[in-house]
Amino acid sequence: MKFKDFDAIIDARTPAEYALDHIPGAVSAPVLDDAERAEVGTLYKKVSPFEAKKLGGALVAKNVARHVERLFGKNDKNWRPLIYCWRGGKRSGAMAHILREIGWDAQTLEGGYRAYRRWVVDALATVPAEIDFIVVHGPTGSGKSRFLSALAKAGAQVLDLEALAAHRGSVLGGLPGEPQPSQKWFESQLLAALENFDRTHPVFVEGESKKIGELQVPEALMARMRASRCITLETELPTRVTLLLDEYRHFLADRAALEAQLDCLVALHGRERIGEWKALAAAGRWREFVERLLVQHYDPAYQRSSMRNYPQLASAPVVRIGAAEDAAFDAAARKITDVVRNSGVEAGEDADVLHGAAAKRA
Repeated sequence: MKFKDFDAIIDARTPAEYALDHIPGAVSAPVLDDAERAEVGTLYKKVSPFEAKKLGGALVAKNVARHVERLFGKNDKNWRPLIYCWRGGKRSGAMAHILREIGWDAQTLEGGYRAYRRWVVDALATVPAEIDFIVVHGPTGSGKSRFLSALAKAGAQVLDLEALAAHRGSVLGGLPGEPQPSQKWFESQLLAALENFDRTHPVFVEGESKKIGELQVPEALMARMRASRCITLETELPTRVTLLLDEYRHFLADRAALEAQLDCLVALHGRERIGEWKALAAAGRWREFVERLLVQHYDPAYQRSSMRNYPQLASAPVVRIGAAEDAAFDAAARKITDVVRNSGVEAGEDADVLHGAAAKRA
């Protein structure tokens, strides 16, 4: 869909519909708010379509007038908006008619949001295959998110799935005060990111499982990632503990939330081990607590899943992260981008940063 042909995208649906999902970059300008739409719908069913249209017409005219005054009035006569509603029918049509009468070249999206949503689903089944991914691996706490951020700062293309999903992908991965988006909005943001990548250059992405929190990663993207070349971060255990203590500091201040999350692991580890972890937290022995969690839970899970799901991981080059400071990640990212730019990621390309997985095992 050629959204860039327009100066603005206007979502004429209700605020609740917009919150669930919308075209990225679209401005919410509802012709009916949630309560008004419910009122018109009730009138349509219980009284008559005619009475519902009378009320709806008055409300739409009032709301569009307010949007013209507050949102659209600053635009000159050459402004060209694209307007959509649920099916590309009455709501977007009514707004477009008024804006055209003013003199703007207002267009409606054929098929509305439903057509857009079908396009998203279809595109997510095909677009990932067009992209050359380099998948960043490493056990929990190795700094994969920080490394992606450093890569982006170094000029590399990066797809940060955990940022889009508002979740760090582990049992303690929920972000404080930030709920995950809907599955549809996650997919809308994901497709927008994929569409913007330069196909002539690789895209770095973290190796994920099929789910990030409660959100499902599209199958075609997972398949493409699992077939892609990989690199592995090598970070010493004390550094990993430091990184995790920084990332999960909100749990240190909310023991009840921490213990609730740990209880989710009882079936896997048993009450005795979970009790030991809780006791360490209760005593404020945070470094020991995090180290136990890494060694006894996260590392075995990583070994089981990653090696099975990413065939190229066994021979992946290794990126050494020497410290928890940003400077260490920035230095590694700069060297990796130089290697990729000059000759591609191959084991042993840069002795300061990369060494082959075979050499590591030896």
